[in-house]
Amino acid sequence: MTKYSDASQGKVQKALHEMKEGKLRNGKNGKRVTSRKQAIAIGLSEARGRGNKVPEK
Repeated sequence: MTKYSDASQGKVQKALHEMKEGKLRNGKNGKRVTSRKQAIAIGLSEARGRGNKVPEK
């Protein structure tokens, strides 16, 4: 099983907290994120952008 780094887990956790507070927004159209899966995807995408250890899409 592929492992995630602690930094990438932190990014996902932060994205979920932002979603619950209503502050997380979609990149393309700026709409508020309501889906838990979408929040996780955003967190993983940000972690990939920073070069953290995350499995491929």
